[in-house]
Amino acid sequence: MSLTETLFGLAGRVAVVTGGSSGLGRTIAETLAGAGAAVVLVARGRAALEDAAAGIRAAGGAADVVPADLADRGAIAACAQAASRAFGAPDILVNAAGVNIRRPMLELTTADWDTTMAVNLAAPFLLAQALVPAMLARGWGRIVNVTSLQATRAFGDSGAYGASKGGLAQLTRAQAEAWSRRGVNCNAIAPGVFLTPLNRRMFADPARADALAARTMIGRNGELPDIRGAALFLASPAADYVTGQTIHVDGGFSVA
Repeated sequence: MSLTETLFGLAGRVAVVTGGSSGLGRTIAETLAGAGAAVVLVARGRAALEDAAAGIRAAGGAADVVPADLADRGAIAACAQAASRAFGAPDILVNAAGVNIRRPMLELTTADWDTTMAVNLAAPFLLAQALVPAMLARGWGRIVNVTSLQATRAFGDSGAYGASKGGLAQLTRAQAEAWSRRGVNCNAIAPGVFLTPLNRRMFADPARADALAARTMIGRNGELPDIRGAALFLASPAADYVTGQTIHVDGGFSVA
């Protein structure tokens, strides 16, 4: 086995990726499958899930789908059970699903707040609570939470989203403290500005997109392949001594 396979190979591992039908979640799922993991894709829409899974299988990977509304706690419990159906108990959980209800702060409703917290913060907590015991029993596991630049910086008309992502960053640290000594490392990725379905509205204004690109050190906004390296690293044996961390994949935006 080569050094690359030893460090980054995921053969024999099972990964659950929420938000796996599109955007960053789909790219991460494809990356982990390419490294040898069997992936379980979770999202609301079955058709989009099946399309993503078909792409992984066509590339030689293994994939299953679990349609679930992550704003529904009952659906999360069912999802956690179904995640082991095709390939056995998961070794890796990637929480990439998210919602961003864009309104001025005073126009946010309690329903907006509750939905955002349910999907972006409660679902990662509940899925980990359900899946981590089996990881602890095996002595190896990975949690990768997808946060955001907005975990540490405020953006307009995005208050609930930013609050949820800040909470997710702290949840990551709490999970790391609880489980790392038993082999389950927990880290987060904070993407910068990427063209995804969640950000389509932002990119509809070319001047705004260009202004955001200019605030990075690299000089451009993120492209989906940019997320692959950090995701694979944190899910793999290469990150055996990395836990509780948030890696910003943002072209230097957060430190500019």
